[in-house]
Amino acid sequence: MTTMDYDVAVIGAGVVGSAIARELSRYRLDVALIDSAEDVAMGASRANSAIVHAGYDCVPGTLMARLNVRGNELYDSWCRELDVPLKRIGTLVIAFGSEDEKELHNLLDRGIKNGVPDLKIISGDEAREMEPMLSKEVTSALYAGTGAITCPYEMTIACAENARLNGVKWLLGSPVTAIAPKEDGLYITAGVYNLKAGYVINAAGVHADEVARLIGDDSFSIKARKGEYMLLDRTAADLKKVIFQTPSKMGKGVLVSPTVDGNSFAGPTAVDIEDKEDTSVCAASIDELCRLARKSAPDLNLRAVITSFAGVRAQPSTGDFIIRPSDVDKRMVFASGICSPGLSSAPAIAEEIVKILGDLGAKLDKKPFFDPERQHIKAFRHMTEEEKKAAIAESPLYGRIICRCETITEAEIVEAIRRGARSIDGVKRRTRAGMGRCQGGFCSPRVMEILSREAGIPMEDITKFGAGSKLVVGKTREDGENA
Repeated sequence: MTTMDYDVAVIGAGVVGSAIARELSRYRLDVALIDSAEDVAMGASRANSAIVHAGYDCVPGTLMARLNVRGNELYDSWCRELDVPLKRIGTLVIAFGSEDEKELHNLLDRGIKNGVPDLKIISGDEAREMEPMLSKEVTSALYAGTGAITCPYEMTIACAENARLNGVKWLLGSPVTAIAPKEDGLYITAGVYNLKAGYVINAAGVHADEVARLIGDDSFSIKARKGEYMLLDRTAADLKKVIFQTPSKMGKGVLVSPTVDGNSFAGPTAVDIEDKEDTSVCAASIDELCRLARKSAPDLNLRAVITSFAGVRAQPSTGDFIIRPSDVDKRMVFASGICSPGLSSAPAIAEEIVKILGDLGAKLDKKPFFDPERQHIKAFRHMTEEEKKAAIAESPLYGRIICRCETITEAEIVEAIRRGARSIDGVKRRTRAGMGRCQGGFCSPRVMEILSREAGIPMEDITKFGAGSKLVVGKTREDGENA
């Protein structure tokens, strides 16, 4: 089998790996983006809180603190270039009495040391003016004006698409099973591919410690921490701000927040688990989420839950992001142990990795033809009446509504498939087809038909989210056969 030769191989196509691939695509480098899943954004990047954190809760002097603040600064330009939604609505950490208020002052002190702008403690009444749904029991709050909300899977997809536009090769559905260091490079076995790379970036999320051990590096371990969420219908609340309770040693705590698409949600829980692929949802955890969400916002309509889901995030044994060359072989560079605030930090982590590669001797010649922009699929639901008429005139597929809840057209689904979607969820993350109140109950069969037609996938091979999630097991009869 032919060995493909790359300057850099990025293992992991979550938001961090995809951001790194995008940053590397600015240079005259041959880059591969590798993931075991059939699509990008299949791990923590498809199921997290979607918050661009201000940076006040990270321990001063850590990589988390520095890269969170820098990443937050970069989000405006990255989202503008990549056509990703970003709303700087601000965040509130709320206190219920004097003990919580002590923690607010600790967070304020950390934020000042970390260089977080627009940060202040306000009274409970001031907080309720900002967010009318806040509990009357809230006595004060820490307000962070640079806190924002985005869409984590859209950011991941956008980074990966822009990287591919600029020459990065996607090697998805390709689990890395071996890495052999040799004098002329690191030889990688990834699914059906054999690769040689001058450098490997280990951005493998919860599996980063396993990837490190492939070259004999056991300097850190990754624990899986599950977080469960409840997503509410658009009618459930009219939240203005992201609402946090005071954090604990297990994380930033349960929050209540709007989304960029007009829904609201509560979560996450924080449970350490053994199985790194366990995204099941527990009824007891959802009950606890309801209790804590009502503590923050008593009038939140928790009967309007349209789905519950879970994500698994990487908790490093080091207590901080692991961003450095391996001591075993410096040609493997870690972007590992990226827990919260990983989404917020991703653009800055990408900058950091490029700097490390430069320090290691990688040749970093900028491309004069690098294109920083990527356009989202044209959304019919956001068009004016005139724009809709023009879109339908250009492509009749814009006149066929497939997802009624979200007003998603066949044209958008076809474009999602053209860009790489190969599953129901792959289409959903790119278009929102199936994300509405009925959760795909109406549109999923029609999406499957379009997937089969456009991607040439037999109906019985179409999956919801990749391996192990087939939706049908075979035909009940042949075409033309009497029922």
